[in-house]
Amino acid sequence: MFLGTHSPRLDEKGRLILPAKFRDELGNGLVLTRGQERCIYVFSQREFERVHEQMREAPISSRQARDYIRVFLSGASDEMPDKQGRVTIPPALRAYAGLDRELAVIGAGTRAEIWDAAAWNDYLLEKETAFSDTDDNDIPGIF
Repeated sequence: MFLGTHSPRLDEKGRLILPAKFRDELGNGLVLTRGQERCIYVFSQREFERVHEQMREAPISSRQARDYIRVFLSGASDEMPDKQGRVTIPPALRAYAGLDRELAVIGAGTRAEIWDAAAWNDYLLEKETAFSDTDDNDIPGIF
């Protein structure tokens, strides 16, 4: 499970050092792809295969499903961390997420997410109040 917030930096070659806590899960390969809110989703190979299987269940007659799958999969990139735990983020994904040097890598349970640090701070500032106000009627059965 991916948890926590980490603050790596993007180097001049477009690489980041994966948080040490994430390396066991991602050390044998990972998939980067476009995520919602202009972040990059980071999946282990196994989890990406599971997500892909779920997508295959979507009806081909659904325009919304086709559009989502096209954008999601066309941005996907298989990557292998090097011996130092660095992974290269492809230029198209860096541009999509607006990544600068300072990053936030967050755990989101079954995936990690890579954010530009300023974008993550803005997002968190906006969403923390709503998070504090959430009750059982909004998300039944979570607690």
